[in-house]
Amino acid sequence: MNTHPAESSLPEATSRRKTFFLWLLVLVLVYILILGVGVISRGFRAAVGDEAEQLFAFANNPFVGLVVGIISTSLVQSSSTTTSIIVGLVAGGLPVRIAIPMIMGSNIGTSITNGIVSLSYVGSKEEFKKAFAASTVLDLFNLIATLIFFPLEILFHPLESLSTASAGFFLGDRDWSVDEFDLVGAMVRPARDLIRSATGFLPEPFNGILQIIIGTSLIFLSVYLMGKLLKQLMVGRAKDILHTALGKGPIAGILAGIFITILVQSSSVTTSLMIPLAGSGVFGLNVIYPFTLGANIGTTVTSLLAATSVTGERALPALEIAKVHLFFNLLGVLLVFGLPFLRPLPVIGAERLATAASENKLIALVYLVGVFFVIPLILLGLSILLQGQ
Repeated sequence: MNTHPAESSLPEATSRRKTFFLWLLVLVLVYILILGVGVISRGFRAAVGDEAEQLFAFANNPFVGLVVGIISTSLVQSSSTTTSIIVGLVAGGLPVRIAIPMIMGSNIGTSITNGIVSLSYVGSKEEFKKAFAASTVLDLFNLIATLIFFPLEILFHPLESLSTASAGFFLGDRDWSVDEFDLVGAMVRPARDLIRSATGFLPEPFNGILQIIIGTSLIFLSVYLMGKLLKQLMVGRAKDILHTALGKGPIAGILAGIFITILVQSSSVTTSLMIPLAGSGVFGLNVIYPFTLGANIGTTVTSLLAATSVTGERALPALEIAKVHLFFNLLGVLLVFGLPFLRPLPVIGAERLATAASENKLIALVYLVGVFFVIPLILLGLSILLQGQ
């Protein structure tokens, strides 16, 4: 019996309505993300006043800032969340120079997700070897990029200078002493002021601390749910783009990584898509490597988006730290992947590490716990100890 055309169009209409509703939810979550950054910045200012630099004097040791970025991102498994929080803190008065090592650390910490995903292949020696190599190639790239740019930033501040110049050019010659009207700020201000009023029953600095907690929770919630929704909406399309682009050379792979990460708003989701493809042998490490670098660049969109919530005199430093995230990842790709003698190092290291881990699975666990938690904590302890002497 033939189905009536009107009946067959009902599921399609329902699907379109569901898709529209999900995209509407994504827009609401973007608003919540921006609101969270604004709440953190106001809360931070209420909590510390003009003493932000003194409060974070311990992080004037850049190793401490680096370790804070690594461990915090390893714990929340999202550099988007960490960098958005850092943008909010800078908007509240945290000096950009102190925040830069935290941004570098967040880049290292975010790649722990891939390692965890690769452990699901531990039952098959050959599949685990391929999956673990694919999961660690980005770790090693980020470590090499940090080893290059971290000392350069301490000595010469190239990322800070470049981000300051580009942020100033982007924002123009405006008067930073007053809050200028902008659409995003106007949309966020009522909800931000409502939260500030709701915390007014507490004396300072506790009202500011509560605002920071609320803002951080809003960022966690928005980034987590946005990743879930965009994965549902875009992963099918992302996989099509992935398969189309990955066989067309490293530049296409990098561009695909950027584009897909912007679509799904999570480099962890993007790079985790590659682990099953690597484990099953669909793509080799030389193909996966440039794609993960593109994901590194694409994830910076979240912090740039977060910076749009900040107006007035703190707009410039907020945009500066978001630009630092962008330039660190972009220049890292240009330098490490662009120079022939540096380009193969992450692949060689990942292959050797994966070979050892496939022979002894304990090595994989020691690597993940050691690189992302134990070594950073040891460095943190040594840094604080040496600073106290």
